[in-house]
Amino acid sequence: MQIAMFSTLILLGIVLLVSLYIITKTLKERLIPNPHLPPGSLGWPLIGETLNYLGTCLAGRPDWFLRDRMEKHDPQVFKTSLFGETVAVFCGPAGNKFLFSNENKLVNLWWPRSVKKLLKSSLVNVAGDEAKRIRRILLTFLDPDALKRYIERMDLVTQHHISTLWEGKEELKLHPTINLYTFELSCRLFASIDDPTHISKLAHHFDIFLKGVIHFPIYVPGTPFYRASKAADAIKEELRLIARRRREALDKKMESHRKDLLSHLLVTTDASGKLLSESEIVDNMLMLLFASHDTTTSAMTCVMKYLAELPEVYEMVLREQLDIAKSKEAGELLKWEDIQRMRYSCNVVSEVLRMIPPIRGTFRKALVDFTYAGYKIPKGWKLYWSPDSTTKDPAYFPNPEEFDPSRYEGAGPAPYTFVPFGGGGRVCIGNEYSRPQILVFMHNIVKRFKWDLLIPDEKVTYDPMPAPSHGLPIRIQQHQSTA
Repeated sequence: MQIAMFSTLILLGIVLLVSLYIITKTLKERLIPNPHLPPGSLGWPLIGETLNYLGTCLAGRPDWFLRDRMEKHDPQVFKTSLFGETVAVFCGPAGNKFLFSNENKLVNLWWPRSVKKLLKSSLVNVAGDEAKRIRRILLTFLDPDALKRYIERMDLVTQHHISTLWEGKEELKLHPTINLYTFELSCRLFASIDDPTHISKLAHHFDIFLKGVIHFPIYVPGTPFYRASKAADAIKEELRLIARRRREALDKKMESHRKDLLSHLLVTTDASGKLLSESEIVDNMLMLLFASHDTTTSAMTCVMKYLAELPEVYEMVLREQLDIAKSKEAGELLKWEDIQRMRYSCNVVSEVLRMIPPIRGTFRKALVDFTYAGYKIPKGWKLYWSPDSTTKDPAYFPNPEEFDPSRYEGAGPAPYTFVPFGGGGRVCIGNEYSRPQILVFMHNIVKRFKWDLLIPDEKVTYDPMPAPSHGLPIRIQQHQSTA
């Protein structure tokens, strides 16, 4: 009992000291304004403007946070305080280009402490040559050339999902159903996990993990971060056991090299001939589940939402997908060439990503002092970009609230204005994986079903990814012919 009380007092003391440091730092920044720094407000001590930021996310309009401050302070860059950090928010295509083009020069990728603690030795927590090393290994599995080999398997998993969870149903909740599908597909492609019970167990942990991955890093029972930490530990332990069994089987020649991500990470070496450690493999597997699953779930759900709301768009997608289906032999699976023919459907996906970006943005850290837009950006400051600073700007997207897939025909949007997955050397590693996955899903769904929203105008909120507040319940009607 005394030891427990002593440990609690030490913990409270550390929290108090850290709190006093942050309060002193933020008060100094508030009481002694520097005209050379970007304009803006740091909000309240400790919490800054985090609650305002989260409030606009829960309202389904995170772009309001940026738009308000761009108009009030400066449309190019402003300062704020988020998650206990002083942050310079870079806006517009010039801001996007600057951050994406200066990776490892003036800036490095940075994430809030919660992400760093949960994803440890993964790609999101390394920089420079180490980041290039891990990214190179991962991309040999996730680049377009590699993904060509997985289209048929994506098609098979999608058809199984539909026959299991859609066929014979009159109504279902779309978001949790797609959430299970994308997680199942990732489990199958990344680690050859095929047991539905095992997948369901991991999915439960993963949902808890997602709720606290970007949150105040308070490791106290009951907090989102504490629950996320426990869930991450459970997922990592499962992945660690699978990796050890797989490595042992490979070492003893008990099985050949499987064509999944886990086996790829176990046997692929870097330029120096070095293998990834067990911790690197497990942490990067968790990161890729995070990068490939939740953003894709969000995008798919929102695609389905817009196809229900816009019958003329649905009809054009249906026509394109039926033309592809008619060109196939009975039972023949989709191939990479079929994905390339889905031009209008791909434009629809792009417009959905513009209207409801799957990510709110990411952070960088200033490596040195530098000047941007006439303002000094101090070394160590955190920097933030968001697709919302351009995607709803009528200067780049006329009538931005109107759904218009034709925006992506010809030359498409201006450079650095349409960046739903970021850009440069730190573009989202799941970007190439997500598009064919969404298109394979669209192909199989629209040629079989039409659907109506049971809650018209259902609000989409961000927590942390965009999701319908009631799960997007729909009524399903099966086509008479799915040829």
